[in-house]
Amino acid sequence: MKKLPIGIQTFSKIREEGYIYVDKTQEAFDLVNNFTYVFLSRPRRFGKSLFLDTLKELFEGNKKLFEGLYIYDKWNWDEKYPVIKISWAGDLQTLESVKQVAIDIFKLNQENLGISCDNTTDPGSCFRDLIHKAYKKYGKKVIILIDEYDKPILDVIENVEQAKINREFLRGLYSIIKDNDAYIRFAFLTGVSKFSKASIFSGLNMLTDISLNPKYGNICGYTQRDIETSFKDYFVDVDMDKVKRWYNGYNFLKDNLYNPFDILQFISNEFLFRNYWFETGTPSFLIKLIKERNYFLPNLTNLTLDDKILSSFDVENIDLEVLLFQSGYITIEKVIQSPRGIGYKLKIPNLEVQISLNDYILRYLFNYREANDIQNQSYDAFYNGDLDVIRDNLKTLFSSIPYTNYTNNELKLYEGFYASVIYAYLMSLGLDLISEDVTNKGRIDLTVFVSDKIYVIEFKVDGKTGEALEQIKEKRYYEKYLNGDKEIYLVGIELSSEEKNIVNFEWKRV
Repeated sequence: MKKLPIGIQTFSKIREEGYIYVDKTQEAFDLVNNFTYVFLSRPRRFGKSLFLDTLKELFEGNKKLFEGLYIYDKWNWDEKYPVIKISWAGDLQTLESVKQVAIDIFKLNQENLGISCDNTTDPGSCFRDLIHKAYKKYGKKVIILIDEYDKPILDVIENVEQAKINREFLRGLYSIIKDNDAYIRFAFLTGVSKFSKASIFSGLNMLTDISLNPKYGNICGYTQRDIETSFKDYFVDVDMDKVKRWYNGYNFLKDNLYNPFDILQFISNEFLFRNYWFETGTPSFLIKLIKERNYFLPNLTNLTLDDKILSSFDVENIDLEVLLFQSGYITIEKVIQSPRGIGYKLKIPNLEVQISLNDYILRYLFNYREANDIQNQSYDAFYNGDLDVIRDNLKTLFSSIPYTNYTNNELKLYEGFYASVIYAYLMSLGLDLISEDVTNKGRIDLTVFVSDKIYVIEFKVDGKTGEALEQIKEKRYYEKYLNGDKEIYLVGIELSSEEKNIVNFEWKRV
């Protein structure tokens, strides 16, 4: 079997040393023949760096590396281009450190190209020199490849003023690309976030964003076909349905995708189902925003954003849902066409993200530290229809949470708070939920689907005893599910803002 390319982002090493390579050269061929300036946004560890390095080897004409790949007999290997590659890494916490990293990057490019900058202490001046002198020395237009263009901003995103300072530096640096259009053959920039052109790509109106172009939806990540072909020798006697539920589901308007990091780690760890990708990045800033904005967490099961909102990001006005999407915690479920334009219905991509994100929210937003065996017990209770256990465990959940860290003691926030707690808890169990589930009689607060059972749940805070269950029955919310062969449970949950817990929990099976 070919070796797994764990942690390897260097195309030449993968090809020369016999590692598995999922061929992305058809996308590369199409890009370089149809565009000059290209931008791609994808979540972390999705294969952006490897694709960028593939472009580097392609433009440098390293033909042997591409034997057997789509592009091999289609590329003009006689044409070789000088490549300037910028990959941000290191200390990016201050403007001075960002400038020093940039100087080090351009020093390495000088060595690779055999060129010396006239001014080695000013990054912008050296970048300009590299473009001009490479063009003059090699007699070819220059290739510019920028990996993680936004890292100097994202590394300090919690410090808004520093993020703005770093952003201004990058805006000046990247504007040099526009000013030297006559010397550039192709430029490719990758990142996690897509900042507005006005904020960072000032003047780069020729930059083509392919992040949500269906033609390039599979440019990074593994498809199911990739798993069944390139990795087929590894997936013998593996429960592929479970693999799909855990790790598949990212979508950028083409096929559903796996994050490569998850698949490689899953195989190398003897096929143990763990949150490999989630563990590589702590979403502390997201949790901070959720807390500051008293975000209604159940919205994440029924979320729609328009095209303009989804594809923009800025330091001064961070949209939580956009950040969740661009970071990979939610993804596209389907496209919605309307008279006003295109919108997207979003979803949590898979079980790994669902369980891990909500468990993180419970622990660090609500300070919940319940043992795993209680959560396993709760899952079994939903599976078996044991409502007594569900009630007792939810009461234990609320009694374990200190509320002063989240609520601001306004009565109007209580129901949303309680619903968010229960939502996060049930999602951390791996259950399938719909919030604000629409019927022809109104909206169900929460619908839970487990095996052959459906739970229709209504919340009430400081209401009359029996009011929640009575509302479900009166408005007949459950009727939309009567045509199936599922067991349906109507569950009314009533809470007290004074006791900060459930005071009435009743149910009826339809």
